[in-house]
Amino acid sequence: MANLKELFLLDPKVIFLNHGSFGATPKPVFTAYKEWQLRLEHQPVLFLGRELDGLLKESRQVLGEYLNADVDDVVYIPNATYGVNIVARSLALQPEDEVLTTDHEYGACDYTWEFVCKKTGANYIHQPIPLPVRSEEEIVEQIWQGVTPRTKVIYLSHITSPTALRLPVERICQRARQAGILTLVDGAHAPGQIPLDLQAVRADFYPGNCHKWLLSPKGAAFLYARREVQPLVEPLVVSWGYHATTETTCGSQFIDYLQWTGTKDPAAALSVPSAIQFMRDHNWDEVRRECHALMRQAVERICALTDLPPLYPLDSDFYSQMAIAPLPLSADLTSLKARLYDEYQVEVPLIQWQDRKFVRISIQGYNTPSDVDALLEALGELLPSQPCDENSSV
Repeated sequence: MANLKELFLLDPKVIFLNHGSFGATPKPVFTAYKEWQLRLEHQPVLFLGRELDGLLKESRQVLGEYLNADVDDVVYIPNATYGVNIVARSLALQPEDEVLTTDHEYGACDYTWEFVCKKTGANYIHQPIPLPVRSEEEIVEQIWQGVTPRTKVIYLSHITSPTALRLPVERICQRARQAGILTLVDGAHAPGQIPLDLQAVRADFYPGNCHKWLLSPKGAAFLYARREVQPLVEPLVVSWGYHATTETTCGSQFIDYLQWTGTKDPAAALSVPSAIQFMRDHNWDEVRRECHALMRQAVERICALTDLPPLYPLDSDFYSQMAIAPLPLSADLTSLKARLYDEYQVEVPLIQWQDRKFVRISIQGYNTPSDVDALLEALGELLPSQPCDENSSV
């Protein structure tokens, strides 16, 4: 993976272990992005007014093949949170209806559901998934304990943001379909980090980011909706597609409603095929395997340093290229994070979740064992020197 570092634009002086927050774009993909922007500025009316729908369809075709989804079942949006908003604000929830989720969800999307439930009188239910996790079956049953006759929607992350936990969404979506419950799976961290087959996931709705692990420029994400539930989707921004004419229609109300929402820069979405091609050119399945192996070493070493147990079985696929490792409860996360960056140039997020503290590490193709060494050296010097038996019961 060492040679891949030269193909990214990241500051070489920084130990960058936080790909999960905003991603990082390879140089060839960024070049394609700038070329699309130049083409737009060369003749904006031609590009936006007459060429863009066809170009976006070509890009969606490549993305759909990558995701195993039909070209007219995926539409580009700015980010996954935007997609959650589209779906949440489209559904006709009634007072006392329930939206079931876990206690591992991304804060901005929790706020989305809180907003929608406050307006509709529905209830947003957080079902606890304790750490450490042990099996997929256990997680499915824990989630299903929260299902009631009032459950209308199950909303889950494919890979959670605060705890980097891969949830068994395939099993949950299948069971929900049998029970007549709609499913919305937040794929903010999944595309590119794990092989993703949307037909196998079986979610009704699946928003996912392209700008994180799929390596596209910022501003590219997608919303997938199963054909049967697309009539439920309402535009978050009403624009020309609401009354599509022969000249403006994309052949799908789902695409018409969501694709054109006014003047914007489509270059990031049009660069997604370049990002997918970059991964193919660099044997990304092997890159992912190497990243996962290095991640396991990182978690093992941090657990040895802190004398705290890991939060998922290390030989499992509950984590991939992003994982958490426990930190002592006595750690001052604000001070520790500042010192990691200011004194050691290590960019890594520190997380407080429930009553626990973690470091959340991302390992991407540009990372090397020396990056993990630098993190371990810094933590070894900065963590408080004290017995770490405070989480020994987990």
